[in-house]
Amino acid sequence: MSVPQGNLLADLEGKSVALIGNARALAKGTSGPDIDAADLVIRINRAPMPSSESHGTRTDWLALATRLSDADRARIAPDRILWMSPKRKRLDWRSASSPGFYLHPLDDYAALRGRLAAPPTTGAMMIDLMMRSRLRTLSLYGFDFFASQSLSGRRSAEQVPHDFPSESAWVKDLVRTDPRLTLIRPA
Repeated sequence: MSVPQGNLLADLEGKSVALIGNARALAKGTSGPDIDAADLVIRINRAPMPSSESHGTRTDWLALATRLSDADRARIAPDRILWMSPKRKRLDWRSASSPGFYLHPLDDYAALRGRLAAPPTTGAMMIDLMMRSRLRTLSLYGFDFFASQSLSGRRSAEQVPHDFPSESAWVKDLVRTDPRLTLIRPA
């Protein structure tokens, strides 16, 4: 039921993409208009959007590693859902049968897990996937690698299975080596 990865990547060609993480620090900024100005806006999991000033209003694609409630699905209203989690049993039928649905390959997850030496976050999987495309730019908003925790939960970095220092170093290396990628700090 998944669109092939090649088709998904082709949909990104030449586009400016805003990938929105869930860091609390983003809520203190005014990046909303810049986010909405991107050709494609991608949000993650429950996609908290406390204000249009900080987070913008659009969601073109939604990258999931968790089930989505009906209320969140209606609030976010994504045009396309991408299931990034290796946990296939969590995938609900409504998401899997939605138009343009994408199922991330387990081999891609395993390769990134090996590079990071820990389970990757949904954001890291999306960065890895997006950077394989011929997109024009990828701007990361709301990525502070858990320095300000997440807007979508109360857990601390120690309570989640990810290696945030490793992901931070990996992203900073990508920023240094690929001019298409920018890590945006809250303004």
